[in-house]
Amino acid sequence: MKTFSVTAADANGVRRVFMRSGTSRDEVVSTLRYENWLVLGLKECADSSTYLPPLWHPSWLRPIRMIDIETGLRALSSMLKSGVTLLQGLRTMAEQSPSPRAKKMWMSVAERVLGGTSFAEALSSRPRQFSDVVVRLCEVGARSGELYISVARAADQLEARRNLRSAVINALMYPAFVVLAAIGVSVYLVLAVIPKIADFLEAGGAQLPQVTQMLVDFSQWLSTNGLFIPVWIAAFAAVWWAIRLYPKGRDLEDAFLLRIPVTGGILRLSGTSLFARSMQIMTESGVALLDALSTAASLMSNFRFRRRILEAHAGVLNGSPLAVSLVGASEFPPMLRHMAAVGEESGALPETFAETARLHEMMLAVAVKRFGMLIEPVVIVITGLIVGFVYIAFFTAIFAIAGAS
Repeated sequence: MKTFSVTAADANGVRRVFMRSGTSRDEVVSTLRYENWLVLGLKECADSSTYLPPLWHPSWLRPIRMIDIETGLRALSSMLKSGVTLLQGLRTMAEQSPSPRAKKMWMSVAERVLGGTSFAEALSSRPRQFSDVVVRLCEVGARSGELYISVARAADQLEARRNLRSAVINALMYPAFVVLAAIGVSVYLVLAVIPKIADFLEAGGAQLPQVTQMLVDFSQWLSTNGLFIPVWIAAFAAVWWAIRLYPKGRDLEDAFLLRIPVTGGILRLSGTSLFARSMQIMTESGVALLDALSTAASLMSNFRFRRRILEAHAGVLNGSPLAVSLVGASEFPPMLRHMAAVGEESGALPETFAETARLHEMMLAVAVKRFGMLIEPVVIVITGLIVGFVYIAFFTAIFAIAGAS
């Protein structure tokens, strides 16, 4: 099967350039004439198929990351802006992708486009890689004739989402590492060090002080029942997962997460920033407000945010202004509602969403930094108390033995 670049005129005399596949030039020309096309030019395209390693190759283990899709869309936007056709751009992305999974993804999209499917529909066939925002923006770009702008804005939306996620993950990574290290040190002291200390102290013949005996009893209990702790953790995780399977339970759980001190505020700022930035990019690209709201709701991993946005969507659908529809959305800061009201009155909704997103992204960065500064001394103090308690129990017993002798 060969691929040809066709320049042809339709029945109305409108000149078009598109791609068509066939076994030979004569077959393609005959098919086009049968479809009432006047063939003006026919050029065979170079074979742009890419090599895919066998499925057992280790390179298949590398997943498709968000950054891969983001950079791919930016490269595709640059090629479209420079005059490269969409099909050529997709094949180029397949050729230069370092991951076999990414190669296969871009090749699949290119094959669907070659088969007559629109670019947006080809992207929607892979929902795990391309979100509803990306699909909607590309659909609007294809209709407006400025696809490269919409593709670039889709990459901007992915970048904003990635930056928000990275900010939250980076804020939690160091405290989580310190907590795990403290737990590891504590478990080692209780299971390995304390039993040896207890044997040494009991060999001295003196009665252990109460604080030391408490520590020894806890060590013995943990040695006996420690295997049940992973079972309890697994049971808790199973119950937690079962609750999340039901929309009502997921909604209550996500609402509880938003009410946790400090971390709940970070989650609120993150959700608000993501919603405002997505709305800014979509409304700026020409997506209708109702479509933008439904698409933004699908981006929210927190069910309470998603439900509030869908409620606002229903309010706008019934004729209410967006600001009025957001009155009941207490999870969002009041500023979002007031800025939406100003944007609707002035007709500059994308600009007000952009300003709201910028401000809340700045507030999120400050909150994340403060959280890191707060959690670090707390974790250090807790770790110090654990280790200090062990040392106090040990030296108290030493002093007791020395006094008895």
